Amino acid sequence: MTAQAWTLDASAGQLLVHTGVTGPAAKTGHRLTIAMNSWLATVRWSSGEPAEAELTVEVDSLQVLGGEGGLKALSGPEKTLARSNALKVLDADRFPQIRFHAGQIDKVEDGYRLAGTLEIHGVTGERVIDLHVEDLGEAWRLSCEAAVAQSDFGIKPYSMLMGLMKVVDTVTVSFTAEAANR
Repeated sequence: MTAQAWTLDASAGQLLVHTGVTGPAAKTGHRLTIAMNSWLATVRWSSGEPAEAELTVEVDSLQVLGGEGGLKALSGPEKTLARSNALKVLDADRFPQIRFHAGQIDKVEDGYRLAGTLEIHGVTGERVIDLHVEDLGEAWRLSCEAAVAQSDFGIKPYSMLMGLMKVVDTVTVSFTAEAANR
């Protein structure tokens, strides 16, 4: 069988980042849900199985969808400020993309285990992701969740009030998408 490729983008699903807050003034901060609205995933197939996968995320596409907690609901201007702060922390001008390349993909009971490299903020690290696959008949529902420590990639989590409130170092990234069953 010849090699095939899938290409998925944000029209096929969602890539979200979930943050937490810590510190003595944590109750004043919001636990944010951030959408990455521009991403492209390519899966190369060989002999009917996924053989390699790449994901590229445009950092500037981040949008603050909402926030839980805080002293009051997260307003529109606060979402804009949170987005601006996130872009500064990620140094989006210098590092406009986040990339994951899985050169090894192994079938597991409920999907695939992807092993490869994750590059954020100009720093690359090894990463293993378990991708859950649900067969819907004519399509597959793909999903995964992964914890990412910002400090592993040279990122200092956002803080305010002289450090009394700061974003937790480890954020959770979740991905869901549907793709035509090959």
